[in-house]
Amino acid sequence: MAITLGKPGVDGLSEAVSVLREWQNDGEPRQLHPGDLGWFWRSGAEATAAAVRTWSRDGRILAVGLLDGPGLLRLTIAPDAQRDEELAEQLVEDVTEPGRGVLPAGKVAVEAPMGAWVQDLLSAAGWNADEPWTPLRRDLTEPVEDPGVRIEVVGPEQARVFVAVHRAAFDGSRFTDEGWHAMAAGLPYADARCLVAYDEQGNAVAAVTVWSAGPDRPGLLEPMGVHREHRRRGYGNAITVAAAAALQQLGSSCAFVCTPSSNVGAVATYTSAGFQQLPEVRDQYRDA
Repeated sequence: MAITLGKPGVDGLSEAVSVLREWQNDGEPRQLHPGDLGWFWRSGAEATAAAVRTWSRDGRILAVGLLDGPGLLRLTIAPDAQRDEELAEQLVEDVTEPGRGVLPAGKVAVEAPMGAWVQDLLSAAGWNADEPWTPLRRDLTEPVEDPGVRIEVVGPEQARVFVAVHRAAFDGSRFTDEGWHAMAAGLPYADARCLVAYDEQGNAVAAVTVWSAGPDRPGLLEPMGVHREHRRRGYGNAITVAAAAALQQLGSSCAFVCTPSSNVGAVATYTSAGFQQLPEVRDQYRDA
């Protein structure tokens, strides 16, 4: 059967989210987690659907991609299809040819599973390895320690607090209250929580969103940030520990997070919160 490239539309997002949940396992983080679509959902369901691509054979989705920016495709593949040559060849053709409606002409990048055949074919086609990222994992089978600060779960009435911390944590952030409500209305947020940490004076100092993929599957931290006026006081560690505890309560088997390897401060924060570094991963890019 031929492999079909598709754009699911809003009505098809539920199937994409469902297969992403099924593909998560404790062994290694996937390039896409349901939470990645959930975080993108802050732009609305229509924008999320427009950014998703699927590759199917005989009605079964074998790969899901998210256009996470104008020139970056984050691609993950069903565990049993990562060495499928026909699929890999189709994926490379579709990401290489701008007319296929996946990536534009010019400099672009693809994030794909490190052991997948598509990686070999992209390298053979002249694509280059980009800067390394560090995935980190924390097992959640043992009790999680107390974070040592007050943590609140964010509901609609506290959305503005979460948004304010996020904007103060990430330079150039355009996150809005409306974006939070759009995200919270998305399918993946049914298994998610937003948390805010407070200092002893009652200031909101750090925030994180955690995404479950269902019981006994890995959960994701995306994003985590500390208010720029409250850094270097242990709040990154505290909110990360709280995130692990929240995922444990949601039934997650472990917690994953990924950060640029060059961000040594973030790597140190996650390791101090009980996360273990996994082998680095790299996107592949094509020059303009």
